[in-house]
Amino acid sequence: MNVSHFTALLREAVTPVQDSPVDETRHVHLVHGVVECPCCGLFQKLPPLKPGTQARCLRCNQSLDRRNRTAPIATPLAFCISSAALYLAMLFSTLMMLDLYGRQRTVDIITGPIELLHEGWGEVGVLVAIVTILAPGVVIAMMGMILTAALRPTLPSWVPHLLKWYEVLRPWSMVEVYILGVFVAYTKLVDLAFVEVGAAVYLVASLMVTMAATDATLDTELIWQQRKIDPCMRTMDGKRLRLEAVSAEEGALAPSDSRVSCLACGVVLEFDHPVSATQPVGFCPRCGHVVRKRKPESLARTVALLVSAIVFYLPANIYPVMTVIRMGAGTGHTIVEGAIELWTDGMIPLSLLVLFASVTVPVLKVIGLIVMVVATHRHSAKGLVLRSKLYRIIDIVGRWSMIDVFMVSILVAVVRFSHMASITANGGMVCFAAVVVLTIFAVHTFDPRLMWDAVEKKKTVQSASPQDRTGSDLPDQTGGRDQAVAYLGNMEPDRA
Repeated sequence: MNVSHFTALLREAVTPVQDSPVDETRHVHLVHGVVECPCCGLFQKLPPLKPGTQARCLRCNQSLDRRNRTAPIATPLAFCISSAALYLAMLFSTLMMLDLYGRQRTVDIITGPIELLHEGWGEVGVLVAIVTILAPGVVIAMMGMILTAALRPTLPSWVPHLLKWYEVLRPWSMVEVYILGVFVAYTKLVDLAFVEVGAAVYLVASLMVTMAATDATLDTELIWQQRKIDPCMRTMDGKRLRLEAVSAEEGALAPSDSRVSCLACGVVLEFDHPVSATQPVGFCPRCGHVVRKRKPESLARTVALLVSAIVFYLPANIYPVMTVIRMGAGTGHTIVEGAIELWTDGMIPLSLLVLFASVTVPVLKVIGLIVMVVATHRHSAKGLVLRSKLYRIIDIVGRWSMIDVFMVSILVAVVRFSHMASITANGGMVCFAAVVVLTIFAVHTFDPRLMWDAVEKKKTVQSASPQDRTGSDLPDQTGGRDQAVAYLGNMEPDRA
């Protein structure tokens, strides 16, 4: 592929050509005032929200939209500029200084990944560098460009792509997890030598606060409303379909099998025919991303990732994650042994934190996802709301298991005093990092809406056959189509 071909593909992705023929025999409705719950797939009418209020799904309590009381663009832009300043200062500041019998070693945030590369653990070194250095800088720059472009009357065509990639890359910016790794490493170093915390630690903590404040004050829906919607929708075969805007208040909604929403911007589209569950139906007229009803091959990909995570989890807890050498003698430390050492040193809360984040969380993530996959495969209706809440919790706490990986990278960088004292990484750390990454991918590939779809499909089959279903909780859990229609007119906002 030459440069001109690559440039043409990039231009087509950002500003697609609009000279393809329009199919006048087909049409697509753009439904205003309707939103699909990303967790259970229920379409609901969303009333206008006042500042300081939010709307939640009536079936699974998932947050659907919110309006902040702060300025929608100026406030997150101010926090974003502060994050950029803190990020640049962090890169050129000292993280820690260790003094061992007069010998000093000073490290910064990039020293840990470099030392891991020198020891032959390049895959973990690259991972640590990505989630602590590259990803934060990229998401801060992207958010700055998004908010700056949002100040214009019309949103540029490249902003939707940045918004989509920001949602994808933001979970991989783990500065808040890294600061806990610094605390754990500090507690292990104070018994070894004199430790002086550098300015980078305070900058990382401040960066964590400003980035969280940026996300908390950001209102993506208001930004999307500034984006001009194309009058036609491009299909996968290159044709264009005429787009007609309708309101949910004008009449009854079409059956759910012909309705689909864009996962990137949330726009709801209605077709004049049933759409496939996983096949793409075209490109979103507002953001340009591929629109499909459900994630393709969600269960198969989730199972494959879970099996891989289980394979890596056993050696991650059996083999040591690091070797501590003092005066020429040393021994390996597993994750559990590290938590026990913190307990014996009196750091009981920190020991429980490490044990929970590094041992309990990965196990609960794997077990929870297995339960969801099996229940979906069996079309089980038991505990649907509870399973939906469990999925959201797993999605939030999954990346906090990186505490031990960050701790090892810091210790390897700081303690480098030859035979007097040194810490080296071991294979257990690589396996554990693989478990964390694989489980994060497994959560992202699993589509929680399939749990509700499976029960809805089972109920449809059972309603067609005269069987006794005494004791079944299907109507209460899923609501059915009649109950779903009743939901559409009953959503009320509450306080944010």
